[in-house]
Amino acid sequence: ELPPSEFMQVADSTWLVLSVVSNGREPPGCQATGVTKIARSVIAPLAEHHVSVLMLSTYQTDFILVRERDLPVVIHTLAGEFDIYKEEGGECVPVTCDDVSNGFLKPKPPASPTLHPVQSPQTRFCVLTVAPDTLPAIATMLIDVLFYSHGPPWDAATSSQDLDSITFFSFSLIEGYISIVMDAETQKRFPSDLLLTSSTGELWRMVRIGGQPLGFDECGIVAQIAEPLAAADISAYYISTFNFDHALVPEEGIAEVIQLLQQRQESGT
Repeated sequence: ELPPSEFMQVADSTWLVLSVVSNGREPPGCQATGVTKIARSVIAPLAEHHVSVLMLSTYQTDFILVRERDLPVVIHTLAGEFDIYKEEGGECVPVTCDDVSNGFLKPKPPASPTLHPVQSPQTRFCVLTVAPDTLPAIATMLIDVLFYSHGPPWDAATSSQDLDSITFFSFSLIEGYISIVMDAETQKRFPSDLLLTSSTGELWRMVRIGGQPLGFDECGIVAQIAEPLAAADISAYYISTFNFDHALVPEEGIAEVIQLLQQRQESGT
């Protein structure tokens, strides 16, 4: 419904949303949440089969977006590990490899993925949710923060590897559930009794991936971050965008995360 505009770019692919629902059987000793919880079983296998993914972590759960044309590869890759269902008329219908085998070609082994630079600003972030019936009370503030309170566009020419701060605000509305990521200073502008977070009220630090726009075609970007964090049992929220990818990790673990990613950069794997 959006009118065509020279200022709006639309990717030529249609994307489908995958959500992973646990059956209660967790890997032994795995305490991490977020993207690292599905790194070994979903993210890594898809990267190995050259499937580009976009990640959207929310307060409630994690969503993986894959291009519609990659669905046969996705099904064949994950069918051995998961029971896969599709929604038809509001009902969940089982999917088998035979359902999507038409035109399936075994993908060629991907080339070694590009190791993108990572940056870690000092900004502290909160992951929050809002009860839908209280949304009108903060709607004006949300509009101001989303569209009017941000700074000038990030300029690659003036950036440095060590960012003091970063402007980042994420709002998602999925099936009536609201999820918000904002920095701790912005949170102070909202009524504290309307923003809900975990009982621990923990703060998060960000690792931003990419030195230039990443686009949507490259595969393995999420895996490069998620796999080492999963190996270290570190929780992470992950939000993919056209320009950069963003991983949010618990504040107390940021030093370990930076060390893990630097070691990965130095080893070139």
